[in-house]
Amino acid sequence: MAASDKVQHLRDKKSQALLGGGQQRIDSQHTKGKLTARERIDMLLDEGTFQEIDMLVQHRCNDFGLEKQKYYGDGVVTGYGKINGRLVFVFSQDFTVLGGSLSEAYGAKICKIMDQAMKVGAPIIGLNDSGGARIQEGVVSLGAYAEIFLRNTLASGVVPQISAIMGPCAGGAVYSPAITDFVFMVKHTSFMFVTGPDVVKTVTLEQVTAEELGGAETHAGKSGVSHFASENEAECLQSIRNILQFMPQNNMEDPPTLKCSDDPNRMDDELGKIVPVNANRPYDMKDIITRVVDNHAFMEVHANYAQNIIVGFGHLNGKSIGIVANQPAVLAGVLDIDSSKKAGRFVRFCDAFNIPLVTFVDVPGFLPGTDQEWHAIISNGAKLLYAFCEATVPKITVITRKAYGGAYDVMSSKHIRGDVNYAWPSAEIAVMGPKGAVEIIFKKQISLAEDKEQATEDKISEYRERFANPYTAAERGYVDEVIEPQHTRAKLIAALQMLENKVDSNPKKKHGNIPL
Repeated sequence: MAASDKVQHLRDKKSQALLGGGQQRIDSQHTKGKLTARERIDMLLDEGTFQEIDMLVQHRCNDFGLEKQKYYGDGVVTGYGKINGRLVFVFSQDFTVLGGSLSEAYGAKICKIMDQAMKVGAPIIGLNDSGGARIQEGVVSLGAYAEIFLRNTLASGVVPQISAIMGPCAGGAVYSPAITDFVFMVKHTSFMFVTGPDVVKTVTLEQVTAEELGGAETHAGKSGVSHFASENEAECLQSIRNILQFMPQNNMEDPPTLKCSDDPNRMDDELGKIVPVNANRPYDMKDIITRVVDNHAFMEVHANYAQNIIVGFGHLNGKSIGIVANQPAVLAGVLDIDSSKKAGRFVRFCDAFNIPLVTFVDVPGFLPGTDQEWHAIISNGAKLLYAFCEATVPKITVITRKAYGGAYDVMSSKHIRGDVNYAWPSAEIAVMGPKGAVEIIFKKQISLAEDKEQATEDKISEYRERFANPYTAAERGYVDEVIEPQHTRAKLIAALQMLENKVDSNPKKKHGNIPL
């Protein structure tokens, strides 16, 4: 065969690989409102940067007629490229090839790029669209999944891992995304569940649709499995590009610094008007966050789950920060099981990847009730406490209003290695709210008073004046400074600059035992 013929032979093979399962199946994918595996990669990565690996791999199974169904690539496209000029590794499952089912060869392709990513220290992005394990290969395909799970676990905290669910993701396949740092889903076209609606009906007699059982809105709002629920695939892929700007390439680097056009000393008088005079009235903590960060840009994570706490990313003078904040507009900002788990995992991600933490506090305590106690608010609340205690990144706290009881301790207080702790003049730092405290401390005096209601009010006023303010804490050094709200942005930026070279460490150990 002449050299030119050999080149043409190669080109023919690559052209065949580019078609995946064939034009008819590509058309079917488009009819469902879904992109193909390669179209997704093209949309995700910087133009012209994708370098494919293992394009010509085929499966090696000859059982159940599979020897007649061989496709180049074997149902997954793998390789590397760039997002905003920075290296990433990516795999994109191809539903047009045998329903995107995972085989031994398919799994080996994914493992190869995960190994490469760990060697060079770059993020791993998985675009999932698969019917699950390739049944014809039996235990071999299960073994391939386990190889991927192992690498997800070893890569955790070493390089960022992002999963996008672009179609079905069922059975054992769901555990790889669950181990990764952030899960993105697409409304109405992506699903995740361990067992599908048919099995659920058979076993439990429940009638449920795939969307209700494991759709994007279910996992973004009810289970918390998904961090983002996008309207379409284009929005999903753009969100992945956006979130990477806040992260370093790996745990040995700092996040990238962006050019900042927002004055670091910018003051905002509106900040002083957000917290109501009446301590029982709600307000939206996001109004404070967006007024403080660069260009008012805040990327919220888990926006629809456990909304009594807010987590997400922003920049201060171009520096990436992770933000944790109580939300007084939802359940008065109390901590409960779901909010503790949500914030605890986010804090650990930021700590793993050298992202400073800024915490805004307005918390009346932990949510009381039998449901919370019986479902282990104690050990779940301890997850957030553990995460903040363990974190060695710069930690800055701003108490805007209530900081009561054990929840005060948990929310990155000075006592658990908060580096710089500020309070606004409106802050109330105490064991509990004035009314509850008075009913305990002055119970006997009030019971003997002629006008019990007036006596209670008098004691509440006395308690509030003495304890429900930031000054007792400031006198003891538990708060480093009581600041005027309009100075918050400048104060945070100055503190971040001071902490830029912070070094802190935990006792030498294999790992701790977080209360899972």
